[in-house]
Amino acid sequence: MATNTDQSETMYDLTNILDIDALESVRPGSNILISGPAMTGKDALAFDILADGTRQQQGAVIVSTGDRAENVIADYRDRAGTDTVRLGVVDCVSDGGGNAQSGDGIYVHNVSSPGDLTGIGIGITKALEGLHESGADRGRLALSSLSTMLTYTDRKTVFKFCHVLSSRLDAAEYLGLFTIDSGAHDDQTLQVIKQAFDGMIEVREVDGTREARAVGLSDSPSEWVEF
Repeated sequence: MATNTDQSETMYDLTNILDIDALESVRPGSNILISGPAMTGKDALAFDILADGTRQQQGAVIVSTGDRAENVIADYRDRAGTDTVRLGVVDCVSDGGGNAQSGDGIYVHNVSSPGDLTGIGIGITKALEGLHESGADRGRLALSSLSTMLTYTDRKTVFKFCHVLSSRLDAAEYLGLFTIDSGAHDDQTLQVIKQAFDGMIEVREVDGTREARAVGLSDSPSEWVEF
């Protein structure tokens, strides 16, 4: 992945959500894979990180492969604790295509299916442009989830999509968060997908407690912390 050594913006601090030293200073343009078994809170963690940015007046983009835009917007407002959000939603579930401006700083782009990676890329680009025009020069993106995309297309195509998208986020100096169900794919698929990312947040559940650690964002994996 391309990196800029002369980033003009300050780093992203994710420690309000996960108290891990490696997440205190994350470079703008970084792509992070959130990986773990089903039902371990991966999507909620990604959205909490986005909502923390919203509370800091940052922009947010959500790519939803499992829920309609209206539900995503309502849930996100609740999570952020405010109706005033600068948000772009790429809806891969609702029928129809093209753009639908929701107003109130919210932009919606409908895509025919989670397998339409070209359409998703276009929607993300338009959302980033809209947020930039609204004054959101910093922000965070969450894509939920790569596992759904992988049921529609092959791992090499999804890897290429992630790699291209990383360049767009790097140019916009946004932070990218992508969730994947580690139990739904073979090891080779996971290894291919991981190569598109700067680092990972691994999640697990132990005796009813959800834990996470950062991998690849520092010299060694962090300790597991509860979230």
